[in-house]
Amino acid sequence: MKKTTVALITIAKITLTSVVMAKEATIGIAIHGGAGTISKQSISDSQEKAYRLALKNAIDAGNDILKNGGSSLDAITAAIVMLEDNPLFNAGAGAVYTYDKEHELDASIMNGADLSAGAVAGVSDIKNPIVLAREVMQNSQHVMLSGSGASEFAKRQGLATVPPSYFATPKRLQDWQKANRWRKKPSAKAYTGILTADANNTDYKFGTVGAVALDRHGNLAAGTSTGGMTNKRFGRIGDSPVIGAGTYANNESCAVSATGHGEYFIRYTVAHDICARKQYLGMTLDQAADEVINKLLVAAGGGGGVIAIDAAGNISLQFNTKGMYRAYSKNGAEPVVLIYEQ
Repeated sequence: MKKTTVALITIAKITLTSVVMAKEATIGIAIHGGAGTISKQSISDSQEKAYRLALKNAIDAGNDILKNGGSSLDAITAAIVMLEDNPLFNAGAGAVYTYDKEHELDASIMNGADLSAGAVAGVSDIKNPIVLAREVMQNSQHVMLSGSGASEFAKRQGLATVPPSYFATPKRLQDWQKANRWRKKPSAKAYTGILTADANNTDYKFGTVGAVALDRHGNLAAGTSTGGMTNKRFGRIGDSPVIGAGTYANNESCAVSATGHGEYFIRYTVAHDICARKQYLGMTLDQAADEVINKLLVAAGGGGGVIAIDAAGNISLQFNTKGMYRAYSKNGAEPVVLIYEQ
């Protein structure tokens, strides 16, 4: 009887200790809504208020999941879906127009626990591309599906599809019309369909959205979603759906989601490079992100930024543009929402 009592007490202590440890485990989440020429002068007070509220609502959705013991994958999915559903951002509703006045969306997601990943590219009828990317990761043997094949897979998985008009907004149409006028100028004869940041395009933004998170179980996850670049053509695909470029997560190092001029982020495998520098060179998360974003990319001529979180819950928000829509929270604290350079 005494042995049984001692055993029960021991089990109770272990269970209580596990519960306490779980409650005290570090959690964290960060999100972004794109980087670019974002200054106090470029948006109105009402627009700023709308962006801040949208970012707060999105990070709250993910944070609530983490605080209740949910997974980092569920947290980033919830946050990104909120951003995809908000026409303020260039992902899902509010996606930009291509050269041919259509919409082509990309997304990717990665699980740091086992390096599983899923991505979709060039989809035009999927309400939430990040959800489809997760379906690819969890319910197929592939990593990336594109175009009509991705849409067919989505339908088989029972995901919501939408007509092209769902993505359209007056603001995105205006942006396309402005780009269309620009490409007809004599100086744009060699135009290839990628609207680049230059002195004549002061409101240029990389409107990708993304999220990274660390849950109570020590698992990291990252996800990114975008409508691409205004006026893009030839089926151009940027870094957002490319694992290692726009998205990467590894429990041994960190989780990263990027936003910027995708061609540079692909060439320099930005997301993976940050994690590799941390894992193999022993850099802090801030050091690694700073080296890649503010030195390597700047020297190459690439603009943009990243959000990142490591296994210890450290968060880094680095960008080499005028601003980046971003928010973060650690251990369930009230989120910090930022837009401009600090």
